[in-house]
Order: sequence, then structure tokens, then C-alpha cells
Amino acid sequence: MKEDLEAILQEWVDLNHSQEGDLFVIGCSTSEISGHRIGSSGSEEIARDLFGAFSSFQKKTGVELAFQCCEHLNRALVVEKKTMKERGLTQVSAVPVPKAGGSMASFAYRHMADPVLVETIEADAGIDIGDTFIGMHLKRVAVPIRLKKKQIGKAHVTMAKTRPKLIGGERAVYTLDQKHGEV
Repeated sequence: MKEDLEAILQEWVDLNHSQEGDLFVIGCSTSEISGHRIGSSGSEEIARDLFGAFSSFQKKTGVELAFQCCEHLNRALVVEKKTMKERGLTQVSAVPVPKAGGSMASFAYRHMADPVLVETIEADAGIDIGDTFIGMHLKRVAVPIRLKKKQIGKAHVTMAKTRPKLIGGERAVYTLDQKHGEV
């Protein structure tokens, strides 16, 4: 499973979809990875292995990580306190545990440098492992990214990046080029 995640994250890096400082949301059902219904059979072992891969990804890319909790904590997110302060996020009072927060968020909370729980974010990109619905935490407009590997263990995997909204009508210009010159 760790190798599958590492391959997916390497493809993401190779496609250059994240930049240093981007906020990257992670939704992960360890139950789905092991072939069980979401929320029914969380695994600290799986969470540990995946956390190592996400930590390496963070070091390689310079992204800030946000681990989404399960529905029992209203899908709050585990982030570093520094991230919360720099982005003006709203802290909430709870500590994720495997049965209320999920194994991945719980593991992240216990192994990050200075973790806090925040209510919502607007992430630049993210990964959804096991159909946990990270979309509520992505900036508008989310763009799905199709990768070669579509599963980790038994869990379906999707990834998304975001882009600015395209505004205007038929006369709108979205990039400067020689045809349009200076504006």
C-alpha cells in the first residue's frame, strides 16, 4: 500500500501539480484500503505506513498537509498550528481518535510537530483515498486529475488540483501572448 501511494504521489510530482506552500488535503479511509466499508475497520498500521509516504511527499514538494477527519468530527482537519495561524483558519476543540476522527487523522495528530484541528480549509489540491469526499475542502474550481494508478489496496483513489475561476465572456482573455500584447 505504501508503494502504491508513493507511486501515485511521484506521478503527481512529475506532472508538476503542486508548488511549495500549497495546501494539500488528504482524505483517507484505512477501512476502504483494507477492503472494508468506510468507517468500519480502521487501521493504525496502514495509517503509519501512509503517513510516512505523505511526510516524504511534503519534504519533497514543500506543500502543507491537512488530514481530513471522518464525519464524526464533521470532517474537520488536522494541520500544523503554524499553517492555521498563517492562513487565518478557525481552530476547533477536539482530538481525533480512530473511532471519532479516523485512523489516518488520528495518527497524523499524534505525529505532526504541533497539530491543531481546524473547521474548514480551501486547499489548492488533494487526494481522496476511499471516497471520503474532500471536495468540501478544495478551492473553487476543482479539476480532477487522472493518474495511472487508481487504487491503494482496495480503495478507490482520486486526486484534484484547483485553478482560478475563468471569468468574462466571449471576449475574455486568459493569458498574455504576442497576439494580445500588453493590456
